[in-house]
Parts: sequence; structure tokens; C-alpha cells
Amino acid sequence: MIYRENGQFKVNYRADQQIFPIAQDRIFIFGLLAFAFVVVPMLSSDYMLKAILIPFLILSLAAIGVNILVGYCGQISLGSGAFMAVGAYMAYNVFVRVDGMPLIIALLSGGFFATIVGVIFGIPSLRVKGLYLAVATLAAQFFCDWAFSRISWFTNNNSSGSVAVSNLEVLGWSINTPVDKYLFCLGFVALFALLAKNLVRSAIGRQWMAIRDMDVAAAVIGIRPVYAKLTAFAVSSFIVGVAGALWGFVHLGSWEPLAFSIDRSFQLLFVVIIGGLGSIMGSFMGAAFIVILPVFLNQALPLVGSLFGVEVSIAMISHAEFMIFGAMIVWFLIAEPHGLAKLWSIGKQKLRLWPFPH
Repeated sequence: MIYRENGQFKVNYRADQQIFPIAQDRIFIFGLLAFAFVVVPMLSSDYMLKAILIPFLILSLAAIGVNILVGYCGQISLGSGAFMAVGAYMAYNVFVRVDGMPLIIALLSGGFFATIVGVIFGIPSLRVKGLYLAVATLAAQFFCDWAFSRISWFTNNNSSGSVAVSNLEVLGWSINTPVDKYLFCLGFVALFALLAKNLVRSAIGRQWMAIRDMDVAAAVIGIRPVYAKLTAFAVSSFIVGVAGALWGFVHLGSWEPLAFSIDRSFQLLFVVIIGGLGSIMGSFMGAAFIVILPVFLNQALPLVGSLFGVEVSIAMISHAEFMIFGAMIVWFLIAEPHGLAKLWSIGKQKLRLWPFPH
């Protein structure tokens, strides 16, 4: 950056180093969005859209919500699957019980009810933390599993216990094909990712990070722990609830409570740990890893087994998936706690300096 001081022109190289990477990151994000909206629907098959891209987008959205609570505010939660279930079932009830209810309003209402449940189960965070808070949020998971399985009102008195939606439409746009579903989910994810990115940079985002780093010191400098923790639970639950509604409405079409079991809560926590705590980009990277790894193993392990004359069964592939997930989580917690997002940041920094290390 060139500036004038005492009648002389000087160059501030450090300012240039700070401004240019920001501009490059923005150009990269805009280019990535243009590629996702325009090129990907043209090149992707129906299988790739339904089995990979749509689950990736929705899990990324849910991981953003979990990351706000766990990564930015430091409140451990094992109830993310329950908040997804609340979003899905309440959006379904609003959609089928209110005549002429717009689809987008129904999905957002699922996030609203998930916010209420999240704040209720987030109240223990005012007194407990760490493992005790994880157990408290785990109670939300078990309670919601019981409620959606036993109370028939949530399933519109369906005897089978499952619910289904069809003929999704927004302002005359019929969302039936895989491309339409992909674009619909992508719009939601892009909007919420932008809002979350700006939110964590705001005053409330700095309060969350202060609570995460040292809650006692944050209270001393005037930050209200009650307000900071409950807003983190509220925002996180809202985003996770909307993701749950999208998972049920767009990805599954019909579902039952097992679709949002405790396995879903652990999966979202794994996404955040592998992708990177306290990183919006890390939520996308972790979701991509979780979605692509099973597909890769299903194709690669039988191939590798055939080279050595070993028959690889489906059960063996499933076990290998769990083992790799566990190994990756342990490795990231020990070697790189900030996950794939940190590795991506280090790689970008090295490329900016290459081939001159100074």
C-alpha cells in the first residue's frame, strides 16, 4: 500500500499482504459459488446429486450450526440429532396442518421450534460445562427420540410412525428433480453460511469466543455468560433445525425417528472435529469428508482386496469406515486440533510464499 508521510511516498508491504489475501479469498468464494450454481448441475448425474451433493450440502448446514455452539462458544453438545428431528417434524406439522403454507415458511418454522427446544436444554449450560453439559444435551436426544416415537400427534396420527411429504413447490417452482433439489438446498446453505460468517465476526461472535476461551475472564470484562451461551444455543439450534427440515423434506421425502438418532449427533460432531472447530469453511470440509469417504471405501476396498485375492464383504467395509473415522478423529485431536480448515490455511500460506520462503 502506497501512502504519503512528511511529503514523501512510502510503501507499506504488510498492509498489502493483509489486503490482497482477503481480496483473493473473496474472488475464490464468488468463483466457487458460480461454479456450484451453474457448472455442477450441468455436469453431475442424478446419482451424484442425490447420493453425494445434496447430503453434503445439508450436513454442511447442520455442521455450521453445531460449529457455532461447539467451535465458537465452546459448549459441547450431543443433541444435534434431536434438534434436527424437531426441525423436521415441526416443519412437517406446520406444512400439513396449515392450508396453503409456503414451503420456505414451513422450513423456517422448523428452525424456530428447534430454537425453543435448544434454549430449554441449553439452560443447564449456565451451571455446568464439559462432560456434564454433554450429558445434559444427550438427554435432549433421548427425550426427542421417545416423543417422536410415542406421541402420534407429531406424525399426524400415522399408524406406521413415519411421515412423508411430496409435491414441493416454491413460487410456482416445482422441486421434484435432483437438480431442483440441489439448487434449492444450495440456496439455503449459501445464505446461512454467509449469515453465520458475518455473525461470528460481529460483537456477539466475539462474546462467544471469549466465553469459549475463558468464561470467568469474559464475565470480568463485562460479557454476560447467560446471554452469550443462550444465544449460541438459539442460533445453533435454529440452523440445525432448518437443516433437519431440509433433510426430511428434500433428501429423504419420508422418514421416521431413526433418521435422527444419536448416530446423527455423533456424525455431526465428527464433521466439526475433522473439518475444524471454529471454522465455517471447516464445516464444509468435514461434511465432504464424511460423505465422500463411504463412497470411496465402497469402490476402493473391493478393488484392493481383489489384488491380494481377498474378498471384501459389505460388513468389512462398514467396519473399516468406523475405524478410519475413529483414527482420523484421534489424529486430528492430537496433531491438528483445528482440522482440515487449518491444513487448508497452511497450504494457502505456503503457496503465497512459494518459491521464496522469506
